[in-house]
Amino acid sequence: MKGYKVFNSDWTCRGYQYEIGKTYEIAESPKCCKVGFHFCEKLVDCFNYYSFDPNNKVAEIEAIGEIHFDDTNSKCCTNKIVILKELKWSEVLDMCNTGKGNSGKCNSGTYNSGYHNSGNYNTGNDNTGNDNTGDYNTGNCNSGDYNSGYHNSGNYNTGDYNTGNCNNGDYNSGCHNSGDYNSGNYNSGDYNSGNYNSGICNTNSPKVRMFNHETEFDFNDKSIVRFNEILLDCPQSYEYSDFISKNKMSEEEIMEHPECETIGGYIKTIIVEADKQKWWDEDVSDDDKEFIKSLPYFDADIFYECVGVRV
Repeated sequence: MKGYKVFNSDWTCRGYQYEIGKTYEIAESPKCCKVGFHFCEKLVDCFNYYSFDPNNKVAEIEAIGEIHFDDTNSKCCTNKIVILKELKWSEVLDMCNTGKGNSGKCNSGTYNSGYHNSGNYNTGNDNTGNDNTGDYNTGNCNSGDYNSGYHNSGNYNTGDYNTGNCNNGDYNSGCHNSGDYNSGNYNSGDYNSGNYNSGICNTNSPKVRMFNHETEFDFNDKSIVRFNEILLDCPQSYEYSDFISKNKMSEEEIMEHPECETIGGYIKTIIVEADKQKWWDEDVSDDDKEFIKSLPYFDADIFYECVGVRV
């Protein structure tokens, strides 16, 4: 059985000094992580156990003795091994990536120095977009993380060119804006330096409308602050990307993602649905429930439509 083995830079591994062309043997039966000479059938699996470092030595081997597999079937062990030939690092990169010009591993895109990228020119990890220095971006040219927009230095933006975080709009230096060009926060309008504005070019903040009615509260009122603090704990549905190794993939996933044969798996989008009603029923105190129901113009149907909780 042929496979691959990674060594330290001086060709040592677990107390043995290895040489190309030599055969090594022990009398005991092999047992992964305990006794024997370890290797992997797929080269990319080796780097689950060794750092992806060009200073390490890599060789093609052949196991000609007994063979033991670990629980994942990715790591193997034998009591007799032949070190067939050394692989140059350029060969390692070609074998561990389906794209070209990658210095990282498990990339299906090109010119990535990070890991698990299906986009191109990424120095970060787990990106499906291009030219990202951050991680988990589906957009392009982001230095922040978890952006589906473009050219963001902040995080969690679906818009473009944001230096703040969690913006759906564009060119915001503030946070949580769905409008554009805001230096304040929580604006749905544009060009606001104040907060919570739905209009344009405002420097102050408006009064709070609740349940479709105007109130005398501003956004810093203690009742509004308390309401926000309660709702801040309400769980939200979210999605994230994760690298799924081939040994954990279903047959259907393997057919849909042929790149798994080369990169050892694929990047999966996982959706986590929040149970908001359970949070309200079990985690919110009776005092907080009564407080919310006592708010001006409280409407249970509107609360359900906006929050997703039946009161």
